[in-house]
Amino acid sequence: MRERLQAEGYRVTRYAFPPGTEFPEHTHGVHKKDSILSGRFLFRMDGTDVILEAGDCIEVPAGKPHYARVVGDDAVDFIDASRI
Repeated sequence: MRERLQAEGYRVTRYAFPPGTEFPEHTHGVHKKDSILSGRFLFRMDGTDVILEAGDCIEVPAGKPHYARVVGDDAVDFIDASRI
């Protein structure tokens, strides 16, 4: 996955977020693709909540407000891909 995203022009970083991690509504200055490797992540954008799990990916346009938090008792292993 890392190689494919890099070939598409993204900078790729891997993170682990412990249970209880929350990201209040925010924006980014670049287009992003976020992928879940393990765990469960609640993601809210445009007033819609989705639960992302292993294998799921979501695109976040630059400047688009969104919110996220880890759901459950397991950490989330996460790939953050930012358009270069």
